[in-house]
Amino acid sequence: MRLFVSVDLDGLTAKVRAVQERFEGAGGLNVVDPEQAHVTLKFLGEVEPGRVDELTDELAGAVADSGVGPFTAEFGGLGVFPHLGYISVVWLGVREGDGQLTRLHEAIEDRTVAMGFEAEDHDFTPHVTLARMEHAGGKELVQDVVESQDPGAGRLQVEDVRLTGSTLTDEGPEYRTVSAIPL
Repeated sequence: MRLFVSVDLDGLTAKVRAVQERFEGAGGLNVVDPEQAHVTLKFLGEVEPGRVDELTDELAGAVADSGVGPFTAEFGGLGVFPHLGYISVVWLGVREGDGQLTRLHEAIEDRTVAMGFEAEDHDFTPHVTLARMEHAGGKELVQDVVESQDPGAGRLQVEDVRLTGSTLTDEGPEYRTVSAIPL
């Protein structure tokens, strides 16, 4: 099964959708389902189903190692990966709670790498993916919105991290919570 570790934006669907609407008409931009909005703390890839219990235990240990308890996160601001000259991902930033998300990521990274999962090959930037750019048809509109607007998408009480399963379909990925680890 294909898995990742996330903090989900439960309850912020309408606000995430409102931010995505700012990019309406941008050719080549495919928005993600706002009901599945999340911050990815660690992408794990294909995992044998028999490892889920061990992985859940290690994630609980990572949460304990991080020292992070329940906290408030605020989402807002826009950015892109890798840069405005070549856009592959448009994202919503984290205005408050980024330190806690980073500590969670680091502890999860340490534990999962020790389990044999691949280490990240880039610095961690807490973010929520809003859309992916398939071609540059709407690049100028995306650049303009990212450079000129600073939308907020609300605050959220983060009380757990989730081991999330991802199934790829023709309509896009479908996510389901495999386990939730309380903070």
